[in-house]
Amino acid sequence: MKHLSLTALALSGLVASPALADTYIASNWLAPVHILNEQPYQNLAKDLAADPDANLTFEVYSSGSLVPAKSTMQGIRDNVAQLGVVYPGYTPSELPVNNVLNDLVFTSDDALASALAYTEVGINNAAVQGEWGANGGIFLGGYSTPVYNFICMEPIRSPTDAKGKKIRTAGGAQTSWVESLGGVPVSVPIGDVYSGLSRGSIDCTMSDPTNLDKGNKFWEVAKSVTTLPMGVVMGATYVVNPDFWKGLSVEQRAALLDHMALGLARTQLVYAADVEAAFAGSRERGLEIIEPGAELSEALAAFQSDFVATLPQKSIDDRGIEDPSKLINAFLASQQAWKERLGGIDRTDAEAVAELIRSDIFGKLDLATFGM
Repeated sequence: MKHLSLTALALSGLVASPALADTYIASNWLAPVHILNEQPYQNLAKDLAADPDANLTFEVYSSGSLVPAKSTMQGIRDNVAQLGVVYPGYTPSELPVNNVLNDLVFTSDDALASALAYTEVGINNAAVQGEWGANGGIFLGGYSTPVYNFICMEPIRSPTDAKGKKIRTAGGAQTSWVESLGGVPVSVPIGDVYSGLSRGSIDCTMSDPTNLDKGNKFWEVAKSVTTLPMGVVMGATYVVNPDFWKGLSVEQRAALLDHMALGLARTQLVYAADVEAAFAGSRERGLEIIEPGAELSEALAAFQSDFVATLPQKSIDDRGIEDPSKLINAFLASQQAWKERLGGIDRTDAEAVAELIRSDIFGKLDLATFGM
């Protein structure tokens, strides 16, 4: 029924088709002011409209007004939208390989390096690229949330401090990690965390620090933040419809990727700036910002090492895929390489980061054949 409804919407003329109109459709299930909409979509549309070399115009449908988050991949496949943001965690059975990478980034401690590694591997790895293609899309770049920390009512400085504490997790490796500390994983919607902390039904949440001041405003109830780097969450910033891509000239593809490189860079840099602002504001409000102790850091490192070692077999058993060991190693190597490349540039300069994306990822593609 979903397939039929999306196809009917496209045929009704309510959605522009590349073959029939000069304006293309982008679908974003987040609000226009959200980082993952404002930076890579709203600004992209403005920049493309002002670029005569691109000759591309996008109308951005926000807040799931065109298709909801879980149906975005289907909407791209059916050409309801020619561009969309896709979170693989919402469709794990359709994107199991991508979700292996999202399992793996529990070990990540650098959001920018993770986003660029995901972009590089997603574009160049045959298994990941093939999975997007099988679902009716072409992957052109990804994002990473900021690194997750403990946001708590009582401070966590050591593994002992976590014992018995009710800690909200998003499942998967986060749950196993909390259990390894003797904590009690709690599964509640992110929107219920504020009240849970204030009522005492949960003691902590694992969250990216932007939730301290943005939206959820945890800094109004929490007392401390432990800056233990407990991974990130990744998704696809840009997935395009194959027919749309094939209908572009090589010059248009190049122009589109140039602007997308800046969109990817802006997204990550704004995330990083928002983390700094959240920490600064939290300190002003009296929250304790805690550097993790050696014992806690060592416990996390040991857990992550075991996690990576067992992830291939777990992925085979749970996700029904072929051995992903080569993919895991490729991502970890790419992530480390990006850390080193980023060491030579100003991480607060969006254009400098974008230029690195252009030269080291997009610039290596043969745009006459890629995605064809």
